[in-house]
Amino acid sequence: MDVLNYMNETGISSYDAAARFNISSPALIRTWRINVNAYGLDALISKKKGRPSMKKDINPSKQIEGSVKELEERIKQLEMENAYLKKLNTLVQMQEKLQPKSKRK
Repeated sequence: MDVLNYMNETGISSYDAAARFNISSPALIRTWRINVNAYGLDALISKKKGRPSMKKDINPSKQIEGSVKELEERIKQLEMENAYLKKLNTLVQMQEKLQPKSKRK
């Protein structure tokens, strides 16, 4: 904004203003002037670039608590199932030992 004000006050060219304010390209100053004339001072405000960040979950702690509870219930269910299968396996093995083996002829 200072560059454009200085150019308006003194009437210097964009080349001279670029040299005075140590700006690498006079075309940049011309672009600023065109944007300010077309859109006003809001055109000089830098805009966010890139992809917008993802929104975070509002209540992640409730999700964690719920999932922990579900996981604990699932563990309990699997432990009971495992104990049942072990007992069934021992019963089957005991039954096989008690049955007399038939001899082949």
